[in-house]
Amino acid sequence: MPTTRNASPNIQTASASQRRTGGSSDNSRDSGDGPDAANNESIYLGLLTAIMEHRLLAGTRLVEERLCEVTGASRARIRQVFARLAHEKLITLVPNRGAFVSSPTVEEARQIFQARRFVEPQVAAVLAQTATPARVRSLRRHAQEEDRARARGDRAAIIRLSGEFHILLADMAGNPILEKLVREMVSLTCLIITLYDRPGAPACPEHEHAGLIDAIERGDEREASARMADHLAHIEQSLDLSVRDSGAPDFRTIFGKR
Repeated sequence: MPTTRNASPNIQTASASQRRTGGSSDNSRDSGDGPDAANNESIYLGLLTAIMEHRLLAGTRLVEERLCEVTGASRARIRQVFARLAHEKLITLVPNRGAFVSSPTVEEARQIFQARRFVEPQVAAVLAQTATPARVRSLRRHAQEEDRARARGDRAAIIRLSGEFHILLADMAGNPILEKLVREMVSLTCLIITLYDRPGAPACPEHEHAGLIDAIERGDEREASARMADHLAHIEQSLDLSVRDSGAPDFRTIFGKR
């Protein structure tokens, strides 16, 4: 597996990301109270944001000692964060080797998009029924932030903000279980993009978020749902999922044995 890149993610950036997406309620419930829990949460968010921004790539080893050094946390605290990320399938814990950023297979990538197509069009339809003018303005502000990231060519921010838009929609739908599910699927999608992205393909096709917001503002449930389904299909089509897992290697063929 690749060696660690960018082993000290920007924890302050992660906290700002959480505030933008309204994700603090779910994460705070998971982490408990007190300064130790707050430190766990900041480490978790730092790693999560680094994964979403492709600063921690699929297959990267997360060196426990280095994280202790950078964050000031104990090994026990780092392992608690690793356990949480492993539960969300964002990292893989390998006995006697350590923690690695997960590498979803092609089949797992297809399953993630299938699950997103089941869930997120309904989220969009619910918002078309319930979104207030204030929430629509919040969505537009987020879309404008995406536009600014595109204008300055900040691909890491584009990927993170595109994912956060979907999490923000789920948060606004008012169902914590759906919000948690969408958050986990979006994070996994970021890993999938690192593995199967076609060069030059956008993280989310430009202007599609704005069109979805328009449908939500009009209260058009059917159009909002259809736009979300099309949008997810376009993201999946931007990836190269044609590679199939080869399974166990055929060493007889490799070495010319019959």
